Amino acid sequence: MPISIGCAVWSYPGWVGEVYPPKTPAKDFLRVYSNHFPAVEGNTTFYATPDRVTIDRWIAQTPIGFKFCLKFPRAITHNGLLEPYILPAQAFIAQMQELGDKLGVMFIQLPPNYSPEGFADLTAFLTALSRKNVSIALEVRHLDWFKSPHRDRLNELLTRLGLGRVILDSRPIYEADKSGEVVIACKKPRVPIDLTLTAPFSLIRYVSHPVQSVNKIWLEEWANQVQTWLQQDTQVYMFVHCPIEVKSPINARYLHEILLGSGVLIDPLPPRFIDDSPVQLNLF
Repeated sequence: MPISIGCAVWSYPGWVGEVYPPKTPAKDFLRVYSNHFPAVEGNTTFYATPDRVTIDRWIAQTPIGFKFCLKFPRAITHNGLLEPYILPAQAFIAQMQELGDKLGVMFIQLPPNYSPEGFADLTAFLTALSRKNVSIALEVRHLDWFKSPHRDRLNELLTRLGLGRVILDSRPIYEADKSGEVVIACKKPRVPIDLTLTAPFSLIRYVSHPVQSVNKIWLEEWANQVQTWLQQDTQVYMFVHCPIEVKSPINARYLHEILLGSGVLIDPLPPRFIDDSPVQLNLF
């Protein structure tokens, strides 16, 4: 399907008994997760690069069509200039390409202190990676990247290289007080949203509010935007985060419900979080 939704992780022990059947061992988390969501953001690669044995296990545990959208390691993206890390970044891409058609969009997250002053460095880095025949998206966090002329220069660069923009939407956390809800602590930054399409795909990181109903206004807005992009033959990946992680899959299912209700063509999800064993949960 041209739209895939999921969560940022699959290996979360707090989901056992809530999302995963009671006593589900950690080794089965990915298998159970992939039976319910068609994609995962895969933040695990930000902290450690999986070896071939791990990649083979990921392939074996997931169904045909499942997608991993993996983040570049912080050892590459969070050590100042990027150009010195071109070779490690290319090696990371080559290793992740061992996932074959289960590799979705890979994304680079720049730290908040990486400003437009590094544009030449960023250009050299992205140009080298764009030649590797893989879908890549960029997430910027320094606020100057969202202002002209830096915004326009960045979008032009990404468009020329065929790279996408990551959209981080943390409004449900920082603007929830408008709905009468208490604003909760969140490590994700508050940055503007740039809906410019620079590639034939879009990757959205939606930071949901733990109270499901608070998300409605923003998810309905996203449903309309997604519908517009799908009409333009854009592949959309949308991953739901939450400061209270146990709520992430619940809110992801709520997103799916709103997309369906808005007329978006999307594959159905199983009615409950169940394993392929006779055990069934009653959370939903």
